[in-house]
Amino acid sequence: MKIVVDRDRCTGIGICESLVPDVFEVNEDGEMVLLVDAVPEGMEAEAREAVASCPNEALALED
Repeated sequence: MKIVVDRDRCTGIGICESLVPDVFEVNEDGEMVLLVDAVPEGMEAEAREAVASCPNEALALED
């Protein structure tokens, strides 16, 4: 499962980082950084929650 980020919509609020810090990070410039290319096995539910919690709908998942 791959995470897709719409950089135009992401404002770096960091909800995703707070929910799944092993996958998402907001850097010093307020930009969201993916720490992995694909969701690690066993973290699918957390990734789905992070995607659903994004207030700007900047995240999506692809199989």
